[in-house]
Amino acid sequence: MDSLAFTIRPVPPFRLDLTAWALRRRARNIVDRWDGTTYRRVLVCGDSPVEATVTQVGSSEHPKLVIRVTGPKLPPETQAWVAQLFSHALGLQKNLRPFYVLAAKDRRLAPLVEQFRGLKPPRFPSVFEAFVNAIACQQLSLTVGIELLNRLATHCGPTISSAGAEEHAFPRAEDLLRVKAPTFRHLGFSYSKARSLLSLSREIAASQFHPEQLQDLDNESSVEESLKLRGVGRWTAEYVLLRGLGRLDMFPGDDVGARNRLALWLGRDGPLDYDAVRRAVKKWQPYAGLAYFHLLLAGLAESGEMPHDTIERAS
Repeated sequence: MDSLAFTIRPVPPFRLDLTAWALRRRARNIVDRWDGTTYRRVLVCGDSPVEATVTQVGSSEHPKLVIRVTGPKLPPETQAWVAQLFSHALGLQKNLRPFYVLAAKDRRLAPLVEQFRGLKPPRFPSVFEAFVNAIACQQLSLTVGIELLNRLATHCGPTISSAGAEEHAFPRAEDLLRVKAPTFRHLGFSYSKARSLLSLSREIAASQFHPEQLQDLDNESSVEESLKLRGVGRWTAEYVLLRGLGRLDMFPGDDVGARNRLALWLGRDGPLDYDAVRRAVKKWQPYAGLAYFHLLLAGLAESGEMPHDTIERAS
């Protein structure tokens, strides 16, 4: 096995623990792993899976990350590729000073943002992964959706042996195409979700759809293109905008969990509909998506999903 190590200095402030939790969302996530000090993920570099770890050794205001990569015959471009991927996925170079200035002027938002200061907006490493996450979680609780994704990664994700255990990368389109429709059903996916995932993977394999090219489109055009895909509705398209494309002005208004947290946090008597969500977050633009992530962490803290020591460090 080859290995390499290097450091990255994120734009401060930065908290790896908070950002990792916003990315993984549930402790049972086997793709995005966090042990309290180190974030771990299996990546596919070329055609070979590698184990990458990220540890923060500097403070929130003077952050430094140590990244280690282990795998068979690491190509020369490994360091640059992994550095770019984590910079993208963990929002390392995002300057959130303008957001902090905006939040400080809002009596309700200010304490929430201060509680989780150092959280950066995470993104899935690929737009394809954002689509698969969204499709898996459609009309299900996040806990169930994460379990389905775990089963999918275990079944067909590229693997590597790490510390005597087999760890799984998130499946690629070509990996999903090797899964038969009945197997999707055995893994717990509905027939419609299986058809959507296979259709998406086929379009990518046939070069009929290029997920990363959505980055070149504005929000409205990206949603329009996404809605052409089988099984993709407004919520999925907006979820991909935020978590796949990093559009920080997007607060997915059809996200039931997010809008319920928003309504509770705002002290509203009843639930919010899509238009009410858009009106409620308008004053935080162009950073409504950052409010989404801060509310997500607040929900993880309240439910006990996020460990108390992380919450205490954030307080």
